[in-house]
Amino acid sequence: MAREILGWTTSVVTLFTLLLCGGLAGCAADEVTSSEELRRHCGNGRCGTNESCSTCPADCGACPSGDGGGSSGSDSGSSASTDSGSSASDSGSSASTDSGSSASTDSGSSGSTDSGSTPTRSCTSPVFVTSDTNGGWSTAGYYVHNNMWNSTCCETLYACAYNNWYVVSNQINEAGAVKTYPNVHRDYASRRISSFSRLTSTFAMTSPHVGIYNVAYDLWINGIAARGGAELMIWTENFHQVPGGSIVAHVDLGGVRWDVWKGSWDWTYIAFVPATPMTSGRLDLLEMLNWIIAQGWIRSDSTVDQVGYGVEIVSTEGRDERFTLTDFSIDDGT
Repeated sequence: MAREILGWTTSVVTLFTLLLCGGLAGCAADEVTSSEELRRHCGNGRCGTNESCSTCPADCGACPSGDGGGSSGSDSGSSASTDSGSSASDSGSSASTDSGSSASTDSGSSGSTDSGSTPTRSCTSPVFVTSDTNGGWSTAGYYVHNNMWNSTCCETLYACAYNNWYVVSNQINEAGAVKTYPNVHRDYASRRISSFSRLTSTFAMTSPHVGIYNVAYDLWINGIAARGGAELMIWTENFHQVPGGSIVAHVDLGGVRWDVWKGSWDWTYIAFVPATPMTSGRLDLLEMLNWIIAQGWIRSDSTVDQVGYGVEIVSTEGRDERFTLTDFSIDDGT
């Protein structure tokens, strides 16, 4: 589940795995791997079997001129990963320094869009560029975050505005673990759901259809990754990824048919997955929140702490792939 940088997240995943697999001969190949295994990727100082000069020059050295270096350890693209819980985005983290790209910007700041229209924005002159694992940019009441919460390499985010940015990521599949969640989000100071007169959002993102990933909203409820809290994910597009938990309901909301998944770890995990992928549109987030309150899954006095939208990346098959966001907005009645 996507979420932003929490140093203890890998430990939580590791503990869950040990509890799940304890006493068994071993876990299936798509289960979450141990923290030690998760660290065996680019940036650990060794050129491993799944790395090359193109996928990890930090460990393997620069490729000779004209040598693409190849990509090893690529996924077949056919096995589904399982999303077993994401890290929370920390918008209070220090921002990455600007890489020195042009200061000119595409404004890309127009308001909400109807579900049938997709903004035609192109980020050609980014004002913020970062390859930092926790790099971020605060702008216009939003936070654009290169949240590499479970990876040390290799991803670069290029932003022209909060609703006009793209990320180039290079990840390999390590037992189906989510590696990164580049996203844009807005923080709320534990605002009660009942206080919103409306909470709607527009979105648009294009993806490469390579590897394993899901494009999704991530809403943190009753604290960010807090024990006893909840995480509501709304997957708008899915490529070979599977939510955590199991399907517990089907519901029609906002003219969309949703499969609803639910699981429990330190917090309650809920994921809405549409019957048909959506690359752009408008969602009534308040309607969805009120629906899960009606199911008794969260309290009626629950709070919203963060609303974000981005892509949970498991793998790009060991090569650079681009994910492009061309619209995002939140209308919370203020």
